[in-house]
Amino acid sequence: MPFLLPEMSDELSYPVILFDGVCNFCNAGINFIMRQDKNKVFRFAALQSEAGQKLLAQYNLPRKEFESFVLIDEGKVYQKSSAGLKVYGKLPWYWKWTQVFWLAPKFIRNVVYDFIAKNRYRWFGKKEQCMIPMQEVRNRFLA
Repeated sequence: MPFLLPEMSDELSYPVILFDGVCNFCNAGINFIMRQDKNKVFRFAALQSEAGQKLLAQYNLPRKEFESFVLIDEGKVYQKSSAGLKVYGKLPWYWKWTQVFWLAPKFIRNVVYDFIAKNRYRWFGKKEQCMIPMQEVRNRFLA
């Protein structure tokens, strides 16, 4: 059973990753994070899903643009490269080396991010509809 989205006024008690649910590259990234997240810290929602749309509205983020990976953690919103680095910072110790990229200015990190985001469908393809999580991980997705 998926986690239910808390009422809009409640702060989420766990970090939530919002991702492009039709993007093959994004789905592969989410699958990677789930495998690495041994303590099951993260919850997930496709940007296109009802839960994703509610969270985007709650945090005053664009609801029709799916160019950004979003992390909501402790009431704060992180996007693009900053979201990715925050996620890697919460993964097991052997991923901590990635934190060195905080030294790069955000605009440089995001140029690389934007280049990949712009080309992700062409390079990796996309699905007709959002991914449906497998039964064993469905409880980590917001409904």
